[in-house]
Amino acid sequence: MIAPPHSGQPRGWRRAAGGALLVLIAIAGALGALYARSPPGALDTVDRLFTLGTAARVAQGVPFAPAAGDRLDIWAAASGGARRPVVVFFYGGSWVSGRRQDYGFVARAYAGEGFVAVVPDYRKVPGVRFPTFVSDAAAAVAWVHRNIARYGGDPDRILLVGHSAGGYLAMMLALDRRYLAAQGIDPAVVRAAAGLAGPYDFYPFTWQPARDAMGAAPDPRQTQPITFARADAPPLWLATGTADGTIRPRNAYALAARQRALGSRRTVLRTYAGLGHQGIVMALSRPFRGLAPVLAESAAFLRAQSAE
Repeated sequence: MIAPPHSGQPRGWRRAAGGALLVLIAIAGALGALYARSPPGALDTVDRLFTLGTAARVAQGVPFAPAAGDRLDIWAAASGGARRPVVVFFYGGSWVSGRRQDYGFVARAYAGEGFVAVVPDYRKVPGVRFPTFVSDAAAAVAWVHRNIARYGGDPDRILLVGHSAGGYLAMMLALDRRYLAAQGIDPAVVRAAAGLAGPYDFYPFTWQPARDAMGAAPDPRQTQPITFARADAPPLWLATGTADGTIRPRNAYALAARQRALGSRRTVLRTYAGLGHQGIVMALSRPFRGLAPVLAESAAFLRAQSAE
């Protein structure tokens, strides 16, 4: 008996679907294992699938403070012409954890918005305490100022962005001039700074990571970004989510209020309803941009402040 045409399709489709399901299970298992080790690393892997070809890592593991062993990665979209403004992104992790390799999703996001994006590492607790990680962040910015022109960036249009403990670093460098000055560069090269759910006013230390990182500081007030609020600070964009139970929104509210009380007209406070601590940085990734317009709004602010 001759089989009717296409009679093998159901079996073929079942075989193909079964194979695809096994592949998806394997991918899900690999992502699950990666997520267990590093949630941002898993997010970066997923984001990479959505952003193929939009931006590339043009330099990897570049040492910027050889004595400390700190390194950075640089990302940019393919483009010629004029030098582009530079976003230096500091990741969070309670000054204890985190690594630059897991935050390609942030770098790709800002590179896709027309910036050269730099993601540096910095030393962490328990190996170091305050102010070493702030000094490392300043060393990264100094390296960028001196070298980023080779990668298409404008050394005089540097913008700082940070999430959580990284937001703390961004605000410390934007507000306390001493750290960049100690690196031999003019703090004015920082055109603006954006903090995503960062701690800016958290003394006395009730949070254990803060006690571990800063509890031994001779003058605890020197650890607080709000101490250095000033009317002539670079423009600041302070974002927080109403559902953030890790770094309370009052940190952003307090710094914005202090800046305005001192006469600053260049501080923007942005509150995202229902957004949590990790959600605010997840919203920078391609799969989760629907959570809130964090990328579009922060990029627009930074672009405006870096306009020549």
